[in-house]
Amino acid sequence: MMVDPEPDRPIGYGAFGVVWSVTDPRDGSRVALKKMPNVFQNLVSCKRVFRELRMLCYFKHDNVLSALDILQPPQIDCFEEIYVITELMQSDLHKVIVSPQPLSSDHIKVFLYQILRGLKYLHSAGVLHRDIKPGNLLVNSNCVLKICDFGLARVEEPDESQHMTQEVVTQYYRAPEILMGSRHYGRPIDIWSVGCIFAELLGRRILFQSQSPIQQLDLITDLLGTPPVAALRSACEGARAHILRGSHKPPSLSVLYMLSGEATHEAVHLLCRMLVFDPAKRISAKDALSHPYLDEGRLRYHTCMCTCCFSVSSGRIYTSDFEPRADPKFDGSYEKNLASVWQVKELVHRFILEQQHGKRVPLCINPQSAAFKTFIRSTAWHSSKMSKKEER
Repeated sequence: MMVDPEPDRPIGYGAFGVVWSVTDPRDGSRVALKKMPNVFQNLVSCKRVFRELRMLCYFKHDNVLSALDILQPPQIDCFEEIYVITELMQSDLHKVIVSPQPLSSDHIKVFLYQILRGLKYLHSAGVLHRDIKPGNLLVNSNCVLKICDFGLARVEEPDESQHMTQEVVTQYYRAPEILMGSRHYGRPIDIWSVGCIFAELLGRRILFQSQSPIQQLDLITDLLGTPPVAALRSACEGARAHILRGSHKPPSLSVLYMLSGEATHEAVHLLCRMLVFDPAKRISAKDALSHPYLDEGRLRYHTCMCTCCFSVSSGRIYTSDFEPRADPKFDGSYEKNLASVWQVKELVHRFILEQQHGKRVPLCINPQSAAFKTFIRSTAWHSSKMSKKEER
């Protein structure tokens, strides 16, 4: 027996899919349905989708989005798209920042605490997100936040001689080591992105907003000053020459105090620990969570927002570890043996069926329903729009 989720309205569009708010007919709950279309067009694309799917099913943390269910796939010959059900979140941090809604110091602290808490979990699982930005931080009406969109995520690469792609992270949130062409990078790139978002929460505007990667790098050095030569060790020759040929710039960190009235000494101190040009000296998610600025955010979150603590008649019982680690680490070794689109297609098909084994009545799409036809029209329009954008 299979039942059909009823699409309601679109709530998000991304590079790798469309998300709708739907009703789960099994219990009447409101959930989010993400459609991943044209998954098996080429090997790079289907490997990326398989990785994201495995991560969504692996992650179990209050501040990281995870899969609640995956819709029943058709026979493998007709298998071209994947539908994933996740928890429904009403908005994202980008929409909050650009809205007229006031953001108090308490809001900023509790948001930042949750971002770092989720990021510490991902990093402890050996995963780099590689696209932390406000639009990938979902929030609900209770200010609970979850990191989402693992389309660019990957397992850490311990071998520094192995080259990693530089086509990651939305430009405004891209760390200087990537802007300078570093062939290898790690967890600090995600921390840089969080620092940019922290400044954006304080000032309600993008901190480093430019038209090109070179201009982006110039904006960073305008604020942080010309970096020491040691911080340029992984830069490509062109980027190193660009920075060193200009006149020496002193740091202008006093600008950070002018972001807003919420930019207190403690806030700027933590921000400066995140926005460090040299990734080796950038603060970790674990250490950032221990910063005094976040004490109130931690207390507020664990007093009334989290699921890891619980209440009894005598008061609130707190867990011993507010930021649990993922153990064991996420295993990405399976990717080494993926050599063809058909091979990945078979593995994804089998993986979805295994995830559904022994669970609730499986869901599938009813292509005859009026709601689904509306859903398809909207996703087709978005896919066409994205294709034209890529052609340009």
